[in-house]
Amino acid sequence: MSSDDETPGLMTKAYRTVTPGYRSHPDTEMNVIGLTYALLLVILIVPLLPFMVIVWLLTRVFERIERRRGTEETEAE
Repeated sequence: MSSDDETPGLMTKAYRTVTPGYRSHPDTEMNVIGLTYALLLVILIVPLLPFMVIVWLLTRVFERIERRRGTEETEAE
């Protein structure tokens, strides 16, 4: 017999457990849930995207107007 058969290695010592070993398997159910969630988000976001862009543009315009008013007021003082 070789010395490997007589004494357990480091991994054998660290892996001792009362639960059975885990064998990897595809997790199809969770993949379906994730894809469904992503699809629902896309279905909700795409129709709202033009409104989101309009709101973003309006806030940018109002910020610039406010900045110009602020600089004109400081110059007038």
